[in-house]
Amino acid sequence: MQTFPPVEEQLDLLQKGAAEIIRLSDLKDRLEDSRKTGRPLRVKAGFDPTSPDLHLGHTVLMRKLRHFQQLGHQVIFLIGDFTSLIGDPTGRNVTRKPLTRDQIDKNAETYKAQVFKILDADKTEVRYNSEWLDKLGYEQTIRLTANFTVSQMLERDDFHKRYQAEQPISLHEFLYPVMQGYDSVALESDVELGGTDQKFNLLCGRELQRVYNQKPQIVFMTPILEGLDGVQKMSKSLNNAIGINEAPDEMYGKLMSISDELMWKYWLFLTDLKLSEIDALKADVAAGRAHPMDLKKRLARTITTGFHSEAAAQSADENWARMFQQKGFSENVEEVHLKLADFLSQGEGSPSVKLTAILTACGLTTSNAEAQRKIKESAVKVNDAVVNKPSLEIDSAAEVKLQIRLGKKAKLVILT
Repeated sequence: MQTFPPVEEQLDLLQKGAAEIIRLSDLKDRLEDSRKTGRPLRVKAGFDPTSPDLHLGHTVLMRKLRHFQQLGHQVIFLIGDFTSLIGDPTGRNVTRKPLTRDQIDKNAETYKAQVFKILDADKTEVRYNSEWLDKLGYEQTIRLTANFTVSQMLERDDFHKRYQAEQPISLHEFLYPVMQGYDSVALESDVELGGTDQKFNLLCGRELQRVYNQKPQIVFMTPILEGLDGVQKMSKSLNNAIGINEAPDEMYGKLMSISDELMWKYWLFLTDLKLSEIDALKADVAAGRAHPMDLKKRLARTITTGFHSEAAAQSADENWARMFQQKGFSENVEEVHLKLADFLSQGEGSPSVKLTAILTACGLTTSNAEAQRKIKESAVKVNDAVVNKPSLEIDSAAEVKLQIRLGKKAKLVILT
């Protein structure tokens, strides 16, 4: 009979970074039952292969799956190859364009290769929801949808907003949460993981399990991780993501570009450090015993090591130090020479230059308006410091060297 750690010990790990659990008391009961019976919980999380690459935002769920796995429970990595044909309407203000089966299959293969950078392949059950959803006929689909009302669907925040704004909602989009709910029935899941934006879909699973005389699954929600800008959720389409397949130097450099405030969320959701250990790091910073930059470098090394290797992370650390701390860019960073007089700002006091114009002139942005927006988003660093003003003070009106970084792009700008 399989043995499991004490319930409180399991909860100490599982509750780290959890946004909401429906219901915590039920989770405790299930964990206690598994200790008595030796039966591991069946824990699922679904991922629709709508794009070929996963990013660190996706790994918040995967890391929590790994925590269940480390405790001895059965983890199910569900690839939503069927539901990808519908497209998850969560957070969308327009209907998704449907993917072809060929696109879905190719993306699904890349997902399997990437997920095992976090999960133990030998202990992970990989399933495709086309196994059961392809077999649903009209009759069973109608019986499934009969368990929900149109008014329930319109209670969803994204559907409600689109309805109020008189934006179209395609009928097939109402089927998505029903199909996701049926996944839980087919897999007889004890726990389903999802982001806080998935709450409606996850609760549909509980409802359908009741219909099929199954114990309703525990809904375990994790927060949505902000991207590099620290404002919007991490997304490739928003250009604020860190892909888990990115090169070590690129991954490390992007992690070093996040704000000190965002760093703590990344420690919480993207590492295995205990909450008490993270609190101790915060206390060290507050007391002046540690510098945020040093902890950010440690974070970047930790995450980069996890997806590549310790040697690759160390090399990335050294390359970053040469580029930014020792004032020397690596060979592949372009050096741009501009006329200082073209960028001087008029006014009294210390001389300054128009940073927005410099960003556009050196090719980091396509317009001054974009440059201004990036500065407001705290996405621009000059000489390793985030800038939030369109003008930049300089020491003198002689030669000026600016090491400018915007996302993964960097330029050494020399003004003479």
